[in-house]
Amino acid sequence: MSNLYPWGGEYVIGNPDSCVAAVTLSEYIRLPKEEIAIHGHMKTENLGIEKVLANVLSNPNIRFLIVCGKEVRGHRSGDTILAIHRNGIDGNNKVVGAKGAVPFIENLTNEAVERFRQQVEIVDMIGECDAEKIMARARECAAKNPGSFGEPFIAIKIEGQKKKADVSGMLALHSSLRVDPYFETTELEG
Repeated sequence: MSNLYPWGGEYVIGNPDSCVAAVTLSEYIRLPKEEIAIHGHMKTENLGIEKVLANVLSNPNIRFLIVCGKEVRGHRSGDTILAIHRNGIDGNNKVVGAKGAVPFIENLTNEAVERFRQQVEIVDMIGECDAEKIMARARECAAKNPGSFGEPFIAIKIEGQKKKADVSGMLALHSSLRVDPYFETTELEG
């Protein structure tokens, strides 16, 4: 698995060997970490989808993506992720057939989109918020696990130089974690 997995966003990392991931759209739905590779909500039909695709592609064990929870008004991010899987993107990076407000993919290549379309099967549960029903479907998918899709695919490569943040001293994020002005984290003892 790639050391770049997962790529930024709000999610819960679970079992990286699981073949199932879940996007809970506008809802926060707690799913068992031991059975799901990664899950979290996705609110936008552009950057949100890019992050989901990047994370799914960086773990070739993920072969099913459950799209569940309530649709995001205006953005229609659930509809857009179904459309990108079904139709891909056009020459202007617009998700073909998407009904969202701004369904444009700007940070992923067509190659990444095509890999996503091949690697995963979408499980459309839009509107479903019951964790037990979602997990019943996840377990059905896990029983059909076709195995790894091969090597991880790095969809978004972040390159750049280390830059100093404009802060004085250290930032405390947690009682046992410290972040220096270069955003390097250090675990505190005690």
